[in-house]
Amino acid sequence: MSNFIMFSIDIFASMFIVLLGCVVLTVIVFYFRDITQTKHAIRRNYPVIGRFRYFFERQGEFFRQYFFAQDREEMPFNRAERSWVYRAAKDVDRTAAFGSTQSLEVTGTVMFMNCAFPTLDEEALDPSNVTLGPYCKTPYTTNSLFNVSGMSFGALSKPAIRALSKGAKLAGCWMNTGEGGLSPYHLEGGADIVFQIGTAKYGARDEHGNLSTEKLKEIAAHEQVKMFELKMSQGAKPGKGGMLPGRKVNAEIAKIRGIPEGQDSISPNGHPEIKNPADILDMIATVRNATGKPTGFKAVIGAYGWLETLFAEINHRGIESAPDFITIDSADGGTGAAPQPLMDSVGLPLRESLPLVVNMLEKHGLRDRIKIIASGKLIVPSKVAWALALGADFVVSARGHMFALGCIQAMQCNKDTCPTGITTHNERLQRGLNVADKAQRVANYNKYIHYGAGLIAHSCGVTSARELKREHVRIVQESGLSEPLDKIYENYK
Repeated sequence: MSNFIMFSIDIFASMFIVLLGCVVLTVIVFYFRDITQTKHAIRRNYPVIGRFRYFFERQGEFFRQYFFAQDREEMPFNRAERSWVYRAAKDVDRTAAFGSTQSLEVTGTVMFMNCAFPTLDEEALDPSNVTLGPYCKTPYTTNSLFNVSGMSFGALSKPAIRALSKGAKLAGCWMNTGEGGLSPYHLEGGADIVFQIGTAKYGARDEHGNLSTEKLKEIAAHEQVKMFELKMSQGAKPGKGGMLPGRKVNAEIAKIRGIPEGQDSISPNGHPEIKNPADILDMIATVRNATGKPTGFKAVIGAYGWLETLFAEINHRGIESAPDFITIDSADGGTGAAPQPLMDSVGLPLRESLPLVVNMLEKHGLRDRIKIIASGKLIVPSKVAWALALGADFVVSARGHMFALGCIQAMQCNKDTCPTGITTHNERLQRGLNVADKAQRVANYNKYIHYGAGLIAHSCGVTSARELKREHVRIVQESGLSEPLDKIYENYK
């Protein structure tokens, strides 16, 4: 026995010496590589030790997320918001104890004005039906307030799209295909579909990359496809097209999009055939005539004089020529990857663009004709209710539903290394995403958004969230005191 112990000690000692030798050799190699390279001053001046800077820089966002950031500090979504989404998706307790971590003194804080005579449970109503495309051959009527925003197959994995499709069907809401075309996985769950036409016309293009009316008719032949959305611009990258890395463009994605396999897929930064507001109406008419279904456009609002021209042109041509909806994307919208100067500094946030467009529609007598869809970081009930009070008819969210799928805000969307299997085509990582379980979580999340928005509405004395108006909301100003929302936006004409 003692011989065995001594033998084991000798083996472990030898292994330790070998390991130590490897470590020393590695340090020596790193040392000479660092002092001889000329690209990184830190590594040249502090060989070996300087390498830890880059390691901690990469890990910083994870340490902040779990250890250092307060509940309301983190960006783009704080812990309080993400935690609510996770709890709603899992259908567990969503109540909080002791007091809110939301400060009511911060400029911009939204406060809903409760009524002395709140709506009783037996008086509460489901959201009313809204019809889009009344002049179309096939209008679309729905009562869903909250829907799945555009996320492409390719940017998202196969199981993620399948889970969203099945979850949207369970929730009774629509899902937007994003600009990557219509895949079998969008259709699989049976949900209502909005087909998005991006600047590259993926899924609806001919061999030259132009919009194909024949392809549009094929897409519209699917009963599930309820509407078509012309994507003019996106909040996270206004004025720039999308890019899908070639490593994500497998044979299936290439076929669905109509592009070469294995090559970076880059969208133009605008539609070549759209140069002015009249061109928008012409393309909408082309799509609507080919499909017979409601057609609108999506844009992040910056300069807005063109909207005046657009609305005047609609009244000149006739009410039937109007887009059936406008999706307004906030400048703080998200995406898998975007240039930081555009993401940080271009476009108007929703708090300015949404009331601006709504007021302009009212000015031109088009508010009832054109429905408004709001998009941009609206992932909790209070923000959805706020958007409805500002004038939105519907709200859509991409990242909220990604959180419901299990997204941990790892910031790996563009690297094909998403640890939750949502934005990667690595089959090993995709295994962690159970479609049936995540579909139910998507449905749960959607249900509790509707429930929470209704809860706020009832507190304000109206019977459903769609009845919320600007007079029900106040916004904290720099003085620390609040102003009514209708007063703040009364000059947004």
